Amino acid sequence: MAHYKHLSEEERYTISAEYKRGTSLREIARELNRSVSSISREIKRNRGGRGYRPKQANTLAIERRHIQSHYFSSFGIAFVEYLLSEKWSPEQIHGALTARGWLNVPSHEWIYQYVYADKEAGGQLHTHLRVQKPYKKRTGTNERRGSITFRTSIHERPSMIDTRERLGDFEGDTVVGAKHKGALVTLVDRKSLFTLMKMLPSKHTTYVIQACVDLLKPVQALSVTFDNGKEFAAHMRLREVGIDTFFADPYCSVQRARNKNTNGLIRQFLPKGSSFRGVSDDFVAQVQDALNHRPRKTLNWLTPIQVL
Repeated sequence: MAHYKHLSEEERYTISAEYKRGTSLREIARELNRSVSSISREIKRNRGGRGYRPKQANTLAIERRHIQSHYFSSFGIAFVEYLLSEKWSPEQIHGALTARGWLNVPSHEWIYQYVYADKEAGGQLHTHLRVQKPYKKRTGTNERRGSITFRTSIHERPSMIDTRERLGDFEGDTVVGAKHKGALVTLVDRKSLFTLMKMLPSKHTTYVIQACVDLLKPVQALSVTFDNGKEFAAHMRLREVGIDTFFADPYCSVQRARNKNTNGLIRQFLPKGSSFRGVSDDFVAQVQDALNHRPRKTLNWLTPIQVL
């Protein structure tokens, strides 16, 4: 193996096609005049979340050689690890660094592989990855949704809000602590994804709506769209200070996708099931600041602060 030659992209397409066809690794190796161990190692090292794909495999192999050749410096790797610790996703890291002119930036697939290799070696990088929450079907009829008075449907919302033409139109929701003790009100601007947050002792509508007033009035908000939770029953208080209120259809979270996605990001800092007892205003401010300085794919890798 002293004169080992790297696999070509054409060979990787052959491996992919034959592997999908059910051809044994030994037969693939014989066809390509390679060792069985080379084919096995290729598939294990360069497969992604959707299995072994030749184009992705070729990209990963090239990036690995770049890093091994020090084209992507030890500082670059350390910086990627730092961004992971700041709760940036691999896709955000790749997109943001590329947009800022970095050279030889690893793909998000490579970063995932790097993280899981670190995990196998006993490292902790994987603890910073966002965990997808399983969907839970709603049951029971005790929530009394839809009983909010003077509610204006999302379908009556002006078109400029729907098309995100202006700043100042927010989506609102709450994140609840363990055993339903403590609540975090979250507000996300539809255009910039700028996020506002405040910790509350409970989800009682008096606390929630007053917090919304305190957060939205200084930024000259124009509107806010809620779900049908009873915590938003006192929404008329917002209208009194000149902020229009709208309500999404019941159980239709896609109509407030930006707020729901942001709540998922917040759960990286305050995992589901964690207690909100002892969570300080300073910590909430730090989380808010981190989210507002994090590049977003839907903003072409700008941060909410940059959009503002």
